[in-house]
Amino acid sequence: MIVLKVNRSKQLIIARDIISKIKYGQYRPGTYLPSENQLTDLYGASRETIRKALNELNDLGLIQKIKGKGSIVLDIQRYTFPISGITSFKELNSSQAMNAQTKVLQNKPASVPEYFLARGVDNDQRATFLERLRIVNGEPSVLDIDYLLDPPIQKVPTAEATNSLYEYLEGQLGLRISYATKEVTVEKPNVEQKKLLNLTDRDMVVAVRSMTYLDDTTLVQLTESYHRPDKFKFTDFARRKRI
Repeated sequence: MIVLKVNRSKQLIIARDIISKIKYGQYRPGTYLPSENQLTDLYGASRETIRKALNELNDLGLIQKIKGKGSIVLDIQRYTFPISGITSFKELNSSQAMNAQTKVLQNKPASVPEYFLARGVDNDQRATFLERLRIVNGEPSVLDIDYLLDPPIQKVPTAEATNSLYEYLEGQLGLRISYATKEVTVEKPNVEQKKLLNLTDRDMVVAVRSMTYLDDTTLVQLTESYHRPDKFKFTDFARRKRI
């Protein structure tokens, strides 16, 4: 069951409800969703609102809209973390009904690690070190390590880091997050990663390292995200756009 905020637009509420029904098998891969007219009656919404909700699902790669036939459900397995997009864990948790929790392990000033220094970050760059463990269905699944750069971010309240970092950065600090570069590798976990993610000596982790920028090209966030590969599938859904 997806918990929805009352201030969410109706199209997002409808989109998330359909996502939940896809996840739990009410709408199965390879079958068509109810028609736009049927969805209009089901949700008590306008045809335009239904179309916008379906466009959200289409862009996420959950359905394929076929002209003259309707919207067919595509095959999704386990939880999907899009590599190319910039989406907060809270947004993924809400949209995919992941039953996830966030535990803040550390929140303190720190220096930037060597990986990012080698990619042009200044050696004397000040940062807030934020380490968070993501727990899905009671199991530790993702270890997120962020370095929030000062300026413009001087500190992050732990309560906000537990809730949603991006809601704090965008909603309270007024920052406009625009784009990110990412690198994905498969690595041997270190001692801390093995302990926190319940890994054995033979297990590997999927490491996603990213550098996130504001719309004025200011570098604002450095992230090292370590995932259990047995828990998640990493996908990039792309649609061709003619230029």
